[in-house]
Amino acid sequence: MADVKRVERPLSPHLTIYRWHIPMLTSILTRVTGNALVVSVILFVWWLLAAAVGPDYFATANAFVTSWFGDLIFTLSLLGLWYHYLAGLRHLIYDAGRGLDIPTAEKLGWACLIGSVVLTVLTLLIV
Repeated sequence: MADVKRVERPLSPHLTIYRWHIPMLTSILTRVTGNALVVSVILFVWWLLAAAVGPDYFATANAFVTSWFGDLIFTLSLLGLWYHYLAGLRHLIYDAGRGLDIPTAEKLGWACLIGSVVLTVLTLLIV
């Protein structure tokens, strides 16, 4: 075979080249929280099914759900639920053709992040 001369081609851009900005982070967090909410719903349905099956099975499920780890999962799920809700409102604003300029998009991203934390704390204090 003849020697093949390799052509020097530019490398594709990597994530280290790009500056992280809030709309990028909030887009990723929307996908992550959506998937995490599915996991918490499965845990909640398991707890409800255990209550329907019998007292022994419910005792096991209830011990897990009411443990510190279950409390952590449901608290983070509450945070994810509020974040996902606010991100949905932000996308409705985007779909209306508003807030697409960079400063407004960053403000809306910060509003989603800070608002979800504030609403989570308020919910935990009220409930």
